[in-house]
Amino acid sequence: MTITKQDTDAVRALQELEDGRSSVRLRAALAIGTTPDPRFVDKLLERCAIEPEFFVRDMLTWALTRHPVSLTLPELIRAVHCEQPQARSQALHTLSKIGDRRAWPVITRELLSDADDDVARTAWRAAVVLVPEGEEPALAAVLATQLGRGNRETQLSLSRSLLALGDVIVPTLHAAKSDPDVHAHALATERLLHDPDTGFAFAIEEAKRVVALGGDRQEGR
Repeated sequence: MTITKQDTDAVRALQELEDGRSSVRLRAALAIGTTPDPRFVDKLLERCAIEPEFFVRDMLTWALTRHPVSLTLPELIRAVHCEQPQARSQALHTLSKIGDRRAWPVITRELLSDADDDVARTAWRAAVVLVPEGEEPALAAVLATQLGRGNRETQLSLSRSLLALGDVIVPTLHAAKSDPDVHAHALATERLLHDPDTGFAFAIEEAKRVVALGGDRQEGR
């Protein structure tokens, strides 16, 4: 069997994905995405699960999006169920970039409330991209169960995902008063819906003040 230059380049790129230098791994991922080949898909997914550098992971995702969806979609859906949090998170991120709504059934309530904050945040972002028309209120209700969760970064990520759903989130936010943190997060999110130029840090602190004083949404606007 004749070994072509393309075969040689493929072997080199796959080897370079394992290189200890992030710059080499980044270059390899770029090369793979530039010349897609079905032989790359498994290795790209494998590397996504363990790659420590954000920029390399993002290039791996781009490389996967360059391959046929018929090849990547089933593998990504399987990866979402992986035990490794990074594998789940990166698979969800890639699904959101591909944007094929056939992946929607994999976005379960369990994923949207995953114990790992990175996985949960990525699931929220993927959900608002993949949600079928008409399912937005139901998704908003599930996302609202995560209000008040985590640090400021996590809360901002949830607010952004809710805001991407638009006005359908308002009734859900009005009902979110189970505790002061949840109430404040809901109030801040609604503030951002009506006034997108308000910074999240200001909105959340103002919302906490309103809640502490026993106020409600109309007072917080």
